Amino acid sequence: MGEPRYQWGQRVKASIDLCNDGSFPDQPDGALLVPTGDTGEIVNIGFHVESNTPVYLVEFGASRLVGCLEDEIIAL
Repeated sequence: MGEPRYQWGQRVKASIDLCNDGSFPDQPDGALLVPTGDTGEIVNIGFHVESNTPVYLVEFGASRLVGCLEDEIIAL
């Protein structure tokens, strides 16, 4: 398992459009959650069990928490 590239509290921006993969039951599958370029802050870091890859919980705006992979965000 590698070390996470980003840290808690770090400001990041979405490097791609982040769409619902089924994690948001109140939104249709494929719905745009965060457009490319929106900024947020990492509020937690976990690991995907099967692939041992970091998953970052990023708060975009006041109430939008989205799990992101390293290639979906860029440090500010």
